[in-house]
Amino acid sequence: MADDLSLTVLASGNVGKLKELQLALSGTGLELHPQSKYRVPEAEEDGLSFVENALKKARNAAAHTGLPALADDSGLVVPALGGAPGIHSARYAEGGDSANNEKLLQAMRHCHGEERRAWFVCVLVLVRAATDPCPLIAEGYWHGRIAETPSGDGGFGYDPLFAIDGTSRTAATLSAAEKQRLSHRGQAVDELRQRLGY
Repeated sequence: MADDLSLTVLASGNVGKLKELQLALSGTGLELHPQSKYRVPEAEEDGLSFVENALKKARNAAAHTGLPALADDSGLVVPALGGAPGIHSARYAEGGDSANNEKLLQAMRHCHGEERRAWFVCVLVLVRAATDPCPLIAEGYWHGRIAETPSGDGGFGYDPLFAIDGTSRTAATLSAAEKQRLSHRGQAVDELRQRLGY
């Protein structure tokens, strides 16, 4: 199966995501190229779920390149905030990672204990063509809580605030290998690898 997927477009311009996914998919024969290499316009993420948005992004990249495409839609879900930032995680504060983290801390300033629980969601969608009637969909979940202050300088996004269940460490303190093994994206990749027969 790797032959027809050896050159696959990643429907994202996120450098951190590209690096993580390429590492996680090593040995599968999939070689990921960012959609920016092909000047693919961003898909409109107007779906109501992670699955809908990932599918839109994958089909958009495949339509503009004629190549198989892999899309990742992921985010942070905080029940105390009604599920926010959710599908809007990347643009929660419209100012990048630092602004997103600051807005989240502000929104949770009165939350304590169990109110700070949260989880990351990752949905990966792989299409062989824009009109693929049988996209491969894989999901992963990573449970934890929102720390009161950022910690660590690794990772990206909400990693400095995401304290892992059963530890005092945030995702930003993990090595790349540890994060790949534990994270929502790592779990989704494992499922995708199984579906592809790796």
